[in-house]
Amino acid sequence: MLCGGLAACDLIMPVEPSLKPQSRPAAVGIPAPPVVAKPTSQQSALLRQYLNEVQQAQLTQGLLRQDGGGVDTPFTADVLARNFEQIAFFNEYDGGFSGRGGPSPLRRWNAPVRMQVIFGAGVPPSQRARDGAAITSYATRLARVTGHPITASGTPNFLVIVASEDDRNDTLVDVANRVPGITPASLRAFRDMRRDTYCAVAAYASGPNPNVYTAAVAIIRAENPDLLRLSCIHEELAQGLGLANDSPGARPSIFNDDDEFALLTNHDELLLKMLYDPRLSPGMTARDAAPLTRIIARELTGGPL
Repeated sequence: MLCGGLAACDLIMPVEPSLKPQSRPAAVGIPAPPVVAKPTSQQSALLRQYLNEVQQAQLTQGLLRQDGGGVDTPFTADVLARNFEQIAFFNEYDGGFSGRGGPSPLRRWNAPVRMQVIFGAGVPPSQRARDGAAITSYATRLARVTGHPITASGTPNFLVIVASEDDRNDTLVDVANRVPGITPASLRAFRDMRRDTYCAVAAYASGPNPNVYTAAVAIIRAENPDLLRLSCIHEELAQGLGLANDSPGARPSIFNDDDEFALLTNHDELLLKMLYDPRLSPGMTARDAAPLTRIIARELTGGPL
């Protein structure tokens, strides 16, 4: 993720409308050629080694937990409401992934979210199958948690790119203009990623309401080992729904740069439920929403109203 750690990014930038992709006629009677991954460069191989060492070091320190939180990570309704404010009403980075972001109104999707997984040429078939299944399953979980239509099928408006250092730029060129609101210029921030950037996400609002997402792109380094890659899937796809920030006080949570948790937690599911609660609406400020978020948080945790 951009700027280090597992801290995902949210990018909102003005973009020019793009044309809808042209459909290609299917070949009749000609079997599709088997997917054969391209050879790996030394640069990509060294990056894979580095990321494997990162994952092993974090596991050795007790990080990248997969248990979703437990008796050691209690939180109250007021803590949940505070964490929601920090994560939903602030941006982690500015529009160029370079500096700290600032306060933000509530942003989320109104239209159904339709994800499409796109693999770089160097991703082997076994990894494609594993990652594709993980993303499809996670999309189903996100839909259940939020109550919002989210699928990994249909005409896409949320692209999930899994690509290596060798083929990332070619893949970005290939996907530019596939989705209205996404242009080559809007993908520029993804081209040069630091070594400690494991993955990133950008959400775009190209419709009449600047606080309603209409498109998104997540990019995940194919060189990540299995757990880091799955962690990227969990955080980037959730952040692409509108939880744009990280908070050092959020626990148990993947929206925290400490990397304690690898996968979406029970606390994070409640944040997503709050984000898509119909009592909140895109464009609300933290101050406007505060009385409602406290009520919603107490309803979700069973705390006193």
